[in-house]
Amino acid sequence: MSLAQWYTLSDDSIANDSTAISEASTALIRLSMWASEPIPFDAMELALHEAYGKISPKDERPDYKLSHEYPLGGKPPMMTHVFKDTKGNRIIAAKGAPEAIIACSKLTAVEIKKIETAMLTITNEGFRILGVGEAHIDGDNYPETQQEFSFEFKGLVAFYDPPKANIKSVFETFYKAGIQVKIVTGDNAATTATIAKQIGFKGTENILNGDELMAMDEATLKVKVMETAIFTRMFPEAKLKIIKALKDNNQIVAMTGDGVNDGPALKSAHIGIAMGKKGTEIAKQAANLILIDDDFSKMVDAIAMGRKIYINLKKAIQYIISIHIPIVLMVFIPLALGWIYPTIFSPVHIIFLEIIMGPTCSIIYENEPMERNLMLEKPRPFTTTFFNLREITTSIVQGLFITIGLLVLYQYCVDENYSEKATRTLIFLTLILSNVFLTLANRSFYYSIFTTITYKNNLVTMIIGLTLFVTALLLFVPVFSNFFMFEKVSLAQIGICTAVGFVSVMWIEIYKIFKRRRDSVINE
Repeated sequence: MSLAQWYTLSDDSIANDSTAISEASTALIRLSMWASEPIPFDAMELALHEAYGKISPKDERPDYKLSHEYPLGGKPPMMTHVFKDTKGNRIIAAKGAPEAIIACSKLTAVEIKKIETAMLTITNEGFRILGVGEAHIDGDNYPETQQEFSFEFKGLVAFYDPPKANIKSVFETFYKAGIQVKIVTGDNAATTATIAKQIGFKGTENILNGDELMAMDEATLKVKVMETAIFTRMFPEAKLKIIKALKDNNQIVAMTGDGVNDGPALKSAHIGIAMGKKGTEIAKQAANLILIDDDFSKMVDAIAMGRKIYINLKKAIQYIISIHIPIVLMVFIPLALGWIYPTIFSPVHIIFLEIIMGPTCSIIYENEPMERNLMLEKPRPFTTTFFNLREITTSIVQGLFITIGLLVLYQYCVDENYSEKATRTLIFLTLILSNVFLTLANRSFYYSIFTTITYKNNLVTMIIGLTLFVTALLLFVPVFSNFFMFEKVSLAQIGICTAVGFVSVMWIEIYKIFKRRRDSVINE
């Protein structure tokens, strides 16, 4: 942030670095510096101290000590500092919202009109402005509040706070992801609207100030807060009221802030996010998260990562539901119905299948990359459960289709007079292959397997390769096949098992095609 322009009431002129610095301009910058903290940390105050160092022929800062101060307060806010030197000379300087300084100054209607015209000119360029005033008092009996001083309005100082280069793309990503973004600031409406337009912010025509907001009843505010994108001249109570109104609308609210005044709102929001570099300790303590480098784009990364973890967890659980249905039913149905081979699977087969399925869901799905449409999905409503009916139904149907395929194969083996060992072998091999196909198909419930196979996840090849290798050992190494009560299978039988497993699982690809077509029609 830098001091870009300044307006002096005595000259009724707006100046900047490129113009000759008049005596009035020097006095204004000097006074605005004295209205700042002696050891500045705020970006505006740092800019004022820097400007003072450039224009002042002599640095007076070592000669004066802060003797009295009024912290930032009031609606709109202002602050006042009193400095004294060893000779008893005193400086009483105030800065803050121009409206606050104007209210405490003795000004004519003509002077107020001049100031308002200058404010409009400066703010329309997107600069942030502060009013600067000076007071004089005899003795050390300071008033209880700074608003009781009778200030002499000196002028305005305007700052340029350049938006980050990537902010437009960040907002575009938020909007595409269905996330509402609202500006809540202490700046005036003109400055905020100008900057908002420059950075591609939506809803610059809907602006609400703090006083208007506080005058609204809860029902009106509940509606207004959803329609409004920019809130100006805000103070702690107003910010807190915005958060509450959004939460009353069942919105999940993330609040970013860096100042002391942001503390209550950061604490009240579902997710309070403080700035790591310029954030105050109070803001950091009130927040849930801290952006280390104050880069808004990191929030995009965080949201994307959160969505990826959520979706991958759902994929893993849906896979577990689907694959357990055929295991349970293939143990239960032949036994319950008294079929010719009632005990197709023994405990040792179930244990082996669980060993295969564990790494599949915990390792493969955990390491799946983010799907490219994930940041185009709308946020989930606050009341949404982990699984909806459609997702649960899809998983159950997947499991039932695999079960039907296994039952058809079982009946085929019986009709062909296969032995119990041979039937068990084919059913087991088909279930393993169905597991492999299900793992590949469930990597996305939207994109086809031809798309997901290009996803970078080396563990897919590793886990599936290991599964097939161990299965081959069970089938073709006598010591293992005898233990598992298997018989050797021919290439033709392996082909049959592969075909049954493929058909039982890959029907989901047809469902995905219809899903993508439906979405493309909706988007058009």
